[in-house]
Amino acid sequence: MGKIQYQPSLHPEFCKACGLCIEACPKHCIELGKEIHPETGLVPVTIDLEDCNACGLCLAACPEPHGLTADTEQLPHAMLPSAVPPGRPDSEAARDTPCSLPDQEAMALKGTHAAAVGAILAGCRHFFGYPITPSTEGTELMAKLLPKLGGVYTQAVSEVAAVNMIYGCGAAGTRSMTFTSSPGFSLMLEGISYMIGAEVPGVFVNVMRGGPGLGNIAPEQSDIKLACRGLGHGNTHAVVLAPASPQEMLDLTRLAFDLSFKYRSPVIVAADGLLGQITGRVQLPRTMVRPGLPEWSIRGDGDHRRNVIHSLHLREVELERHNEKLSAKYQRMIQDEQRAEKWHCDDAEWILVAANSPAMTARGAVARLRANGIRAGLFRPITLWPFPVRELTPLLEKARGLVVVEASAGQLEDEMRLALSHASRAVHPENVPEIRSVRRQGGVLPNENEILECVQMLREVPTDA
Repeated sequence: MGKIQYQPSLHPEFCKACGLCIEACPKHCIELGKEIHPETGLVPVTIDLEDCNACGLCLAACPEPHGLTADTEQLPHAMLPSAVPPGRPDSEAARDTPCSLPDQEAMALKGTHAAAVGAILAGCRHFFGYPITPSTEGTELMAKLLPKLGGVYTQAVSEVAAVNMIYGCGAAGTRSMTFTSSPGFSLMLEGISYMIGAEVPGVFVNVMRGGPGLGNIAPEQSDIKLACRGLGHGNTHAVVLAPASPQEMLDLTRLAFDLSFKYRSPVIVAADGLLGQITGRVQLPRTMVRPGLPEWSIRGDGDHRRNVIHSLHLREVELERHNEKLSAKYQRMIQDEQRAEKWHCDDAEWILVAANSPAMTARGAVARLRANGIRAGLFRPITLWPFPVRELTPLLEKARGLVVVEASAGQLEDEMRLALSHASRAVHPENVPEIRSVRRQGGVLPNENEILECVQMLREVPTDA
């Protein structure tokens, strides 16, 4: 990181008094405060810049996007234009417009905060949601930022109300989102089904937690099957993105908005409780999006008067025709949107399959196995639906075994097996190597030793077994 030429400026309304900047400052310029901030109820730090050498370590340590900034005149939100500014010509209104951003130092962001920043950079100016742990920090940040950007933040009375507000906002051609967690996501399924049927875009960041029922607030991949196979009754699918770092929380949330409007469909960002809460280094992109106004939207004006959006088709033949249209769209998603990361897979005999936070543990296990001369690799699906089977199948020619690492009772493995089954023309069942699993539930995550033991057991299985 290059030397920052500005001393830090404190914005106490964003400070949560975590103390990370105090530990980072080599000149001891920052101390815990003594007065409660009236807007937050917290006690922000205090800064004495007399001995400050502008090293920037405090800026890098601050997990809040705007708690400490290098220049009060260059707050990121001051550079972000409102979506669809008034007075734009109609010829421009239908097009998304990229806007350049100045160079920024990397930020230390919590996963939910990174997703919120990604949404703002994607042109989202409307948020509807209901707080639920462990996703609430993302909701809080949107509540702070959107009013300053000319946007709208609405805390709904329930998750059911929130999803229907997203339905209405998406039908108007406007980018909107919510943060939720597993029990709240379950309550949104009816509205998501309506949105899929009516072909309405919207982004749902689901920070998964332990279940079933209320469960707990610890990380679990409890909603993979729900997101991939259970988005309401009937013929329903949506792209499901699985980030594995705070950087990907930002990047994949941005991508979610692009895909949502590309396909006129909800998109699910499936994170987990650990990923939502951890802080990591995040680099902002060089551009943001000023979204256009889709021609199909309902705006209440003359240009869009004839548009109709609904999911009700009373005639059987009409509903069948609509489902055929949806199925064709799903096939385009399967064809064009499979995404995966492969790490040390070119010569891998033992392939670990993992997503979200368990993928980072699996990466560490691969490194240890490689250090011991065992040719292991990590296959990380970034899209859980469609499962990136096209990226996986070429690896099976050399693979002697697969180990699925997940924080659920086999939900990720089920998606992989089902995708391999559908790809049976390219992958004969006899060519699929032995599949084993490392599974933890209830908020307990797999660890490296469990993965290494599973791989060792798999290596000891006779080849003709």
